[in-house]
Amino acid sequence: MRSDVKHFICEIDAGIATVRLDRPDRKNPLTFDSYAELRDWFRDLVYADDVDVVIFGSNGGNFSSGGDVHDIIGPLTRMNMKELLRFTRMTGDLVKAIVNCGKPVIAAVDGICVGAGAIIAMASDLRIATPEAKTAFLFTRVGLAGCDMGACAILPRVIGQTRAAELLYTGRSMTAEEGERWGFFNRLTDAADLESAARDLAQKIQAGPNFAHMMTKTMLAQEWSMSIEQAIEAEAQAQAICMQTGDFERAYQAFVAKERPVFEGD
Repeated sequence: MRSDVKHFICEIDAGIATVRLDRPDRKNPLTFDSYAELRDWFRDLVYADDVDVVIFGSNGGNFSSGGDVHDIIGPLTRMNMKELLRFTRMTGDLVKAIVNCGKPVIAAVDGICVGAGAIIAMASDLRIATPEAKTAFLFTRVGLAGCDMGACAILPRVIGQTRAAELLYTGRSMTAEEGERWGFFNRLTDAADLESAARDLAQKIQAGPNFAHMMTKTMLAQEWSMSIEQAIEAEAQAQAICMQTGDFERAYQAFVAKERPVFEGD
């Protein structure tokens, strides 16, 4: 998986990729270029054998301030409908790419996490935050609907319909304590420990059966649109596939030998 990106930071170490936006002086806003490059990077991740888990980290005490006011918001006011739709579809494609990348994604959130930044955190599989984290889906603050980049579909599934409605209508910040209590954040940790906590979690996931993790992520995304009967059948098929992997055999042999299994992801 390539790490020579231009519009964000990417570091790959021992199967764990850490990405972060790289404009800490402006609280890491997104630009047209970073949107597109992140979308393409997560799309390519499906085929990457050298990455098992992704951490989307903070930089300079903040996660992301969302779309850049000068580089994105201003130009959008001068676009026609066709151009605007091309942009909104591109931003939605980033969320699709994160959801469909086949690898668990952990958001490590510090400080400001708003707008499209909040969406990236929402689209991640797991979220760890500092007590200073402030998360806001502030689209109504700029005269837009709260239904941006899948927010009306995904956020209610994470924190519940009425809590999501409050955040999407008002655009107010959700405190870190609220986020943890509501289930948006898996846990809170001090800022000094945020990166190590995210990496520890990534390593625990990585030590498991990574092919099976891909199946889990796929089912988590797909089963929302299935009936119970369809979901049970889909899981039966997914589990039968996993039972043909080497990791399933390794787990059995380790159990017989009373040893801890060492998974290889195949």
